[in-house]
Amino acid sequence: MAEIVPLLDLQPEGDGRLPRVCSLDVFRGICVFLMIVVDYGGSVFPIIAHSPWNGLHLADFVMPFFLFVVGISIALVYKKAPNRPEATWKAVGRAAKLFLLGILLQGGFLHGLNSLTYGVDLERIRLLGILQRISIGYIVGALCEIWLSRRTRREVGILKSYYLHWFAAFAIIAVYLGLLYGLYVPDWQFFVPGEGYSDLPLDAHEYTASRMQVKCSVRGDVGPACNSAGMIDRFVLGINHLYAKPVYKNLKECNISSDKVVPESAPSWCHAPFDPEGLLSSLTAAVTCLIGLQYGHVLAHLQVSLPACFLFTLSSLTIIVCRATLHISGFPINKPLYSISYMLITSATAGITFCALYLLVDIYGYRWLTLPLEWMGKHALSIFIIVSSNLAVIVIQGFYWKSPENNLMNCIVSLFVHR
Repeated sequence: MAEIVPLLDLQPEGDGRLPRVCSLDVFRGICVFLMIVVDYGGSVFPIIAHSPWNGLHLADFVMPFFLFVVGISIALVYKKAPNRPEATWKAVGRAAKLFLLGILLQGGFLHGLNSLTYGVDLERIRLLGILQRISIGYIVGALCEIWLSRRTRREVGILKSYYLHWFAAFAIIAVYLGLLYGLYVPDWQFFVPGEGYSDLPLDAHEYTASRMQVKCSVRGDVGPACNSAGMIDRFVLGINHLYAKPVYKNLKECNISSDKVVPESAPSWCHAPFDPEGLLSSLTAAVTCLIGLQYGHVLAHLQVSLPACFLFTLSSLTIIVCRATLHISGFPINKPLYSISYMLITSATAGITFCALYLLVDIYGYRWLTLPLEWMGKHALSIFIIVSSNLAVIVIQGFYWKSPENNLMNCIVSLFVHR
């Protein structure tokens, strides 16, 4: 764990050459705070929960903000990497440990909302998730910083030093667009478990499964049923290892009930798993990390100064212009697919947010206003583990009066609902 924690708190302590950027800790704390708000408040206020498909809600900013801040941190930590092979192995080790931790936390091992149990069927364990995506973005950003940065004895400027990073980013985008719009998606089928199925591991013979058919035979579709991102995940990872409760089930077409049950009359794809942190969308997610990396270069070169903030603002405005151009061209804002438009608008928002925090905390010195967020940012991974694994819910739910149904968690929920 000691090697993993620095990944979400990734910046050097002040050593006289590069001071610790407090606004970066605050920004990371905002990411954690937003994650808690949308996780526990999204069911009460759906407007802040993830958008079912196209669109942008508050919850859709959390992942890009995390990736953006990891990119900034990479620039500060790997500003000087004299031994590239050693730095590479350390980066790979950190990414691998974070990936495995993500599988443990979000693979279905921990259960606590409806029962105090644990365990997962290896045939249905979820392989991708939030920490896995962050680890992918981190390793892409770290390798670019270690191997593609043009380091010489004389400073050659921010753009000239890192122009290969932009080549890498555009190459990744080109691959993403080619796969998303170029791959042919045939008709496909899957099995839906019948009665007796639950989130806990069950023997395959304890329930019956019905076969469902999804008609596609298209190319370049960006809807929830026939996009190539889902096809790639089903082929490479296997449909049983994808997220079983995708948010697109909240679309009107699926007609989901108040108890989150999709009726049999809904379109077949409404019953299918889909991973919002899938393989194809991880490509553009990694580009968000590379964009944050460039902001980090400004900090590493200019340190705490107003010109750095000017460059932050200029870069964000440029990204917004690119996003507006894509909007005119008809590219949707889509978080599950991590579309180009979504990547640009969230990266620009992250850049503007960081610029405001940088002015407030590091330039004008109002650090006392954001001390709670700074503390949360320094303990981001620990808080993430508590929230994502439902450890806090398990602890609260473990105390009850006379019967397990009268637990503290149900009492708290009842208070909010009845209000």
